[in-house]
Amino acid sequence: MGSLLEVIALHPADAEAAQEGGADRLELCASMEADGLCPSVSTVSAIRRVTDLPLRVMLRLSDSFTTNGAELNRLTAMAQSYLSAGADGFVLGFLTPDNEVDAEAVAALASTFAGTPWTFHRAIDAVLEQRPAWRTLRSFQGLDCVLTAGSSLGVEHGLDDLCKLAKEEPQVASVMMAGGSLRPEHVPWLYGSGVRRFHVGSSVRQDGSWTKAYVNSRFVRSWRNLLDAQDSRSDDTGVQA
Repeated sequence: MGSLLEVIALHPADAEAAQEGGADRLELCASMEADGLCPSVSTVSAIRRVTDLPLRVMLRLSDSFTTNGAELNRLTAMAQSYLSAGADGFVLGFLTPDNEVDAEAVAALASTFAGTPWTFHRAIDAVLEQRPAWRTLRSFQGLDCVLTAGSSLGVEHGLDDLCKLAKEEPQVASVMMAGGSLRPEHVPWLYGSGVRRFHVGSSVRQDGSWTKAYVNSRFVRSWRNLLDAQDSRSDDTGVQA
């Protein structure tokens, strides 16, 4: 499987630059100061008009990983509006107050858009016990991607754990998407462990700014070239790079 490059897009200009640079998919969100919340429906519509890349839209209304019935009802309605606006999938994830995967809340929301693929986001990095959490994730219908840095502090701090988990459990590696302050030097280690999905945000913006710069297509292209080189090396040798 070739590598997948997902780029965070906040505006249509981000989407256009990401596609020009060679991104495979976009994650749409807003309020990056809160680590990503629901974007407006109008933003999703505007981005759909300028790109044909798959769009996964964030379903998160607060900077907490917990949720409640009223919030789930709002998210259910928003998900349907996003689908009508051109979304191809979603990004979501909830934890209990004890920092375990809130399987009931996640399953309840995911069931309202059955048949649509979705990503469990970096809430996974805040759980107390990783292995049980990953076992819970395997039970969800439609889940085909898990965004993780291996640590709430970012990939630099979680790299060893990510690589170890991916090597020991190929099924986990097949859905793992590395992201969260991901740097180019992390990629060979992750790739060699079986990870083929990579997620970038601030690293494809000038000075890493969410507020003063759009996605830069040249920066995206450098990530694309890096992943393509890993894929090519793997193809040439017949083994993981």
